[in-house]
Amino acid sequence: MSPRWTSDPKTAVTAIGSGLRLLHDALPVRQCPFTWSTESRIATARRRAAQGDIDPANWDDAHKYLTVSEALDLVDAAPSIDRLVVCHGDACAPNTLLTADGAFSGHVDLGSLGVADRWADLAIATWSTTWNYGPGWEQPLLAAYGVDPDPERSAYYRLLWDLDP
Repeated sequence: MSPRWTSDPKTAVTAIGSGLRLLHDALPVRQCPFTWSTESRIATARRRAAQGDIDPANWDDAHKYLTVSEALDLVDAAPSIDRLVVCHGDACAPNTLLTADGAFSGHVDLGSLGVADRWADLAIATWSTTWNYGPGWEQPLLAAYGVDPDPERSAYYRLLWDLDP
């Protein structure tokens, strides 16, 4: 992350939110051959758990009170899909490029790109604002994207992220 944008979180967060909306609106869901669905991610998490490859010590503090089994049980109850889009798959702040004047320029690190509920991206994009800029930047990102907060979907997709980043 550029020190320039960590010192100007308002500009960065606005660009991240608007850039994510551009991605979600531009890419055709029906033509995308990749998935990032809850079903596929839960299956991967269950496989990793069976192999002993999930360590709750690496999870966010909000989830560390859970066992792997409890977390897997919770993600089985996915919220309804708000809107299917082609998701970035790792929509954290460092994966958005900005121009010299702070406008959205592009996305990088698209290895997990696939069709999923847009909240799979939004939950992580907003979460990453706290990691990269401190508290208070989630709402400005959602405003730039053009959507109201959805605490239930955000919490769900953040737990799924800890199980299957």
